[in-house]
Amino acid sequence: MDHRQKDWLEWLALAEFAVKNKVHTATKMLLFMANYGRELRMGGDIRRRGKVEKVMEFVERMKKVHEEAGAALKKVQEDMKRQANRGRKETKDWKKRNRVLLSTKDLVFKERLARKLVDRYIGPYTIEEVVSTNAVKLQLPTSIRIHLVVNVSRIVRYKEQVEGQKKEEEKPIEIEGVEEWEIEKILNKRKIRGVDKYLV
Repeated sequence: MDHRQKDWLEWLALAEFAVKNKVHTATKMLLFMANYGRELRMGGDIRRRGKVEKVMEFVERMKKVHEEAGAALKKVQEDMKRQANRGRKETKDWKKRNRVLLSTKDLVFKERLARKLVDRYIGPYTIEEVVSTNAVKLQLPTSIRIHLVVNVSRIVRYKEQVEGQKKEEEKPIEIEGVEEWEIEKILNKRKIRGVDKYLV
């Protein structure tokens, strides 16, 4: 095409020819063969005479071509389905009044600046209502400012702890109105953009 792109109509037939004369990755055959049961003519064979194919022979050949294309498409669909389901898990059966833990992945904690010190899950909280197979409504405290309906990917089933398993949390120390916890040991220190970072 020229730089003004006004002569595209002249090239349209060649573009269609190129597309239909290419083997499709799913059907493993030419698009023209799948539609018309024969390959595209190329070169100077346009005026070549040959036998006229009988209708029934043409129908049988087209039926065979479509069966082969359908089998190839079915195989591709099965491969895509298997690949897509590799990372998927079976949906758990959630019920009302089940106790669950909520993921802290997307929650914001203003009082805790170090993300790595925040628990991965908080709770337990009770399921108030099962909205759908993918969403549940939780009974959350007012301090957690998110929508009560959450996706099931953000919750895990709460397992009751046996006696003596739960570790008693130390009470925080209040410094200038902010609750802080006393650390046992500083393992490492590094400076990032002029700010000291500590590994505790």
